[in-house]
Amino acid sequence: MSGWNRPEDGFTEPQGGPPFLDMTFPFNFFAAAFFGAFATSLLGLPLWRRWCWRTNLVDDPGHRKIHSTAVPLAGGFAVLTGILLPLGIGALLLKLGIMRISSADAMVHGVDRRALELVVLALGAVAITLLGWLDDKHELKALPKFSGQILIAIAVAAACKRITLFVPSEVFSYAITILWLLTVINAFNFMDNMNGLCAGVGAIGALLFALIAAAKGEYLVAVTGFLMCGALVGFLPWNFPNARAFLGDAGSHLVGYLLAVMAILPHFYTKQEPRRLAVLAPLFVLAIPLLDLAQVFLYRTLNRRPFWIGDTNHLSHRLARLGLGRTKAVLVLWLTAALAGAAACWL
Repeated sequence: MSGWNRPEDGFTEPQGGPPFLDMTFPFNFFAAAFFGAFATSLLGLPLWRRWCWRTNLVDDPGHRKIHSTAVPLAGGFAVLTGILLPLGIGALLLKLGIMRISSADAMVHGVDRRALELVVLALGAVAITLLGWLDDKHELKALPKFSGQILIAIAVAAACKRITLFVPSEVFSYAITILWLLTVINAFNFMDNMNGLCAGVGAIGALLFALIAAAKGEYLVAVTGFLMCGALVGFLPWNFPNARAFLGDAGSHLVGYLLAVMAILPHFYTKQEPRRLAVLAPLFVLAIPLLDLAQVFLYRTLNRRPFWIGDTNHLSHRLARLGLGRTKAVLVLWLTAALAGAAACWL
């Protein structure tokens, strides 16, 4: 997809050999991105929790809920802050030449060349988080919620890379890109049904996309992945196994949006690597949320129920009912996501 088969475009720093063996490979920068996002999310969450209590942005116990007391919906804002704050600081330091790292010039060039695209992606992240916040606060009906998702997907498709799947049609490219964004956003929104599930699978997906992009020398994409992974890992201690904060729709929308975008940005197919099966890599990275969405949609459709109305027939619920319990069910899905992602790295 994209970007799943587009030529070099400035996100990539050409290398003479395997990036992981090249002395210019920016290990320190990737580590700084991960740990900066981790610390910002972990330490910032208590502030967001207090804000949620003050504004009554909490998830109360009720039908289909597994918690017995109100829980603040602070995770989405903590994760967004964990990504944007270190990203902004790092970009400023690089631009001013204060931070000197290997490959800095290439990354600054990439930022300059794709400034509009990066701004749209960042604004899209903020917009999808705010849409989720509105849903958390006011329980939006399906139509306005889906309409907001469509508008954001259209903006991203218009300003950024689009999926082609080797079909030389701009109309097809727009349609499949918008469909992909909507599918992944809602897959993670649907999957946010047990402590640690959405955040854990999201962190695994972000790490896999970061590693794939880094191995191909696509450093800006890799940095985004490490930032997202760090922010989600920083949130997990507040959410798993016992939750003191939830992602909420704000967080699950953000996770789905970012992973959908990260699946579009890298070059999974190029003339230098002409294996067309490589375009399937994002499907393996996101196999668990996509399979969960598909089986839930099929189940509800066959039982003549609206597919947007929640139930307890997700993969996590089915595993828990088999006797694993909620915590072990989540761990099994994390492991499965990681194994599926290993297949993506092979592709």
